[in-house]
Amino acid sequence: MSYDVIIRDGLWFDGTGRPPLTRSLGIRDGIVAEVSAAPLDETGCPEVIDAAGKWVVPGFIDVHTHYDAEVLLDPGLRESVRHGVTTVLLGMCSLSTVYADTEDAADLFSRVEAVPREYVHGALTEHKTWHNPAEYVAAIDALPLGPNIASLLGHSDLRASVLGLDRATTRGVVPTDAELETMAQRLEQALDAGMLGMSGMDAAIDKLDGDRFRSRALPSTFATWRERRRLIKVLRRRGRMLQSAPNVARAQEALNFFLESSGLFGRRPGVKMSLLVSADAKSSPGAARVIGIGTRVLNKLIGAQVRFQHLPVPFELYSDGIDLPVFEEFGAGTAALHLRDQLERNTLLADPEYRRRFRRSFDRRKLGPTLWHRDFHDATIVECPDGSLIGKSFGQIADERGIHPLDAFLDVLVDNGERNVRWTTIVANHRPDVLDRLAADPSVHMGFSDAGAHLRNMAFYNYALRLLKRVRDADEAGRPFLTPQRAVHRLTAEVADWFGLDAGTLRRGDRADFVVIDVGALDDSVNAYHEAVVPFYGGLSRMVNRNDDTVIATGVNGQVVFARGRFRDGYGATVRSGRYLRAGTAATATV
Repeated sequence: MSYDVIIRDGLWFDGTGRPPLTRSLGIRDGIVAEVSAAPLDETGCPEVIDAAGKWVVPGFIDVHTHYDAEVLLDPGLRESVRHGVTTVLLGMCSLSTVYADTEDAADLFSRVEAVPREYVHGALTEHKTWHNPAEYVAAIDALPLGPNIASLLGHSDLRASVLGLDRATTRGVVPTDAELETMAQRLEQALDAGMLGMSGMDAAIDKLDGDRFRSRALPSTFATWRERRRLIKVLRRRGRMLQSAPNVARAQEALNFFLESSGLFGRRPGVKMSLLVSADAKSSPGAARVIGIGTRVLNKLIGAQVRFQHLPVPFELYSDGIDLPVFEEFGAGTAALHLRDQLERNTLLADPEYRRRFRRSFDRRKLGPTLWHRDFHDATIVECPDGSLIGKSFGQIADERGIHPLDAFLDVLVDNGERNVRWTTIVANHRPDVLDRLAADPSVHMGFSDAGAHLRNMAFYNYALRLLKRVRDADEAGRPFLTPQRAVHRLTAEVADWFGLDAGTLRRGDRADFVVIDVGALDDSVNAYHEAVVPFYGGLSRMVNRNDDTVIATGVNGQVVFARGRFRDGYGATVRSGRYLRAGTAATATV
């Protein structure tokens, strides 16, 4: 029988961590039908990819995205797929669009993930046809998907649907027993529909958008541990997982995740948990090591199953003015972000009393990790109407003017129009040796790209390629920190197993999700800054990655959807390559 696609003579990684072998792959009906050391018969095969000298790996799995609205507007999710991602997860950080109505979902999602609310609201208004999880899964699966999709149910979505968004975000409101049971039943329905589990968010830094309850914290942050335990009990019984972010200001609450994950007190089996976040933060230089050691010890000591998500690249952020989530750490920052009108915001930033309050909170060091290092000497202006300031840090400007760095920052914003000043800083993962240790740390797994969110703040769509470049470069320099096969495993089957996904391997009998990589083209282009206009977001220019020479081909369900910088005709519109991956449907494969 002929094949639909043949990948000839590539260095084949199966995703399990085994050493790679030079093999040819024959793909038929979306499945890897043959893995052969000998040449395959190419007669009648419409697509043959010459992979000699290239790597052939399972498609990458991005376990932390916020494509929940974008998938409705552009089901191809091109920014991820062009970098070899073939499976993405939705519904992270307590945010999903399953139960909440359109107005509530837009308020929950937009400010937190820095996607213009009008487009989130518009996407849901036009495309939301579902009223329950089964209908949601069917609606997503019916889209002309590019990559495969899996998802979690967001706790904030769930809580708001039961209590109403007002009560769900009011301090002191506790669900009645009946309301709590309704939450548990609705979570059961989501798991019945094939969702992988639930996502939460305990840190109160994220705020609501809209006019009704603007600047309140997300609903999940108001939940008691009694409420969380009731929902985790459902996950434990069903063998599903939890993704969340502990409130690091309260050590006991972080410890609760380990206790709830474990099988202690007769509560078996344990619950796998994926928590935010393991990073080498400039604000807390020793935190990554402490988190790693602590996680390994607690997992072994009490039988917990906890890992922290890790972005294996420098965490570089950009901001237009003050529109950056790190400012939500300060009450004064939240007060400014609460104002959407530019003139009102500029007036506030210029107010002397406001500045005094901001300086007090800015100078007051918090215990425990923070998002931002607060060093304005490490924050450089890249765009500004006053061209003489470009290339300078706000700290340098403060030194020249003899003023507090925060005042220099606010002065530049007020003088030039707050949103006209673009600046950048690296908040974490700045030390290569620590970054290498984290990439090999068994207490972490790869994720936290935030793909589809923070459109003007960051772009980590190609984090998998960037990790592979570092692995190759380190190996060539004689200082390896991961073998190539281990790195591929960490980016594919390892996270698939943790989340309960049918994905991540490329063996005979597996679904043919793959990426062919020209390792020689893994150059500095993977780190370069790029922007691209997004038509479905009203022409907004968002940060992206562009290193298309690296990816020879991306295949989803046996279809080559992207090759040499171009998507196939009809991709994401009339051609459907991806599908919704329901929990509990793992395929059987052979080596």
